[in-house]
Amino acid sequence: PAPAMLCAPARYLVFFQYLGTRYSGVTETKSDQALLGVQNYLEEAAQKLKPSAPIKFHISSRTDSGVHALANAAHLDIHRAPGKAAFTAQQLLQGLNHHLKPEPIRILSAQRVPSTFHARFCALSRTYIYRLLLGCAHHSQIPVFEQDLCWAPAGGPLDIPAMREAGKFLLGTHDFSTFRSLSPEAAAQSPVRTLLQLQIQPAPGLLSHHYEHRALEFWEVKVQGRSFLYRQVRRMVGALVAVGRGKLSPQHIRELLDMRDPRAFPPCAMAPASGLFLKSVEY
Repeated sequence: PAPAMLCAPARYLVFFQYLGTRYSGVTETKSDQALLGVQNYLEEAAQKLKPSAPIKFHISSRTDSGVHALANAAHLDIHRAPGKAAFTAQQLLQGLNHHLKPEPIRILSAQRVPSTFHARFCALSRTYIYRLLLGCAHHSQIPVFEQDLCWAPAGGPLDIPAMREAGKFLLGTHDFSTFRSLSPEAAAQSPVRTLLQLQIQPAPGLLSHHYEHRALEFWEVKVQGRSFLYRQVRRMVGALVAVGRGKLSPQHIRELLDMRDPRAFPPCAMAPASGLFLKSVEY
């Protein structure tokens, strides 16, 4: 091959997971901040593989501070010195995980992809799950193994059938302005999004069979869409929980959609970050 071929970078798609509790979110932050982004640690680990040019992770799905990922995705280009072969997928996987060791961040898989591939723009959809814990009268009753991994809304049981009825109004293509953040950055995006799936199902808790006597119930709200607005999932879940508590009716969800105004969203109805997980990115 011509010398220029040796200098071309190799592009990889990696899937990775993380516990988001101790990070400012997935995206990179300035290095002098108290909380760093997951991307800071990914790029720091990648630099230890001694590439011949700095490595940047182009992340598929932005997650907020405290939000977790079972599988997020990113692409990265790796330049190696002339004459050095490109990393195999296995070498990249093992090398990155070795340097990430102290952090609750793991590379799940790596594969070579064409140079035209983009982790964000090539994604067909994203799936999130939100974990709810019912049966806790007070936050001190949340099992220690579930701390920061679910939301235990106060106020007794939730009316799940009413929540499912309300969720039907969110399915399909809508202007989700009421369900987006008030931040200036969010206002610059088109508020039209398509929700492909919304399910509310019972789910297992971590080690939950060891505390069955406490009548704790875990539920998951699963949503799938091509893409989501900033804080859209947490606002949708919070509104559904308000329906489950009887504070809103299912019809209220439709009315909120029709208002198309983030200021119309009920105060204190946004679900906390701790229960939200990016489940998968589909290509």
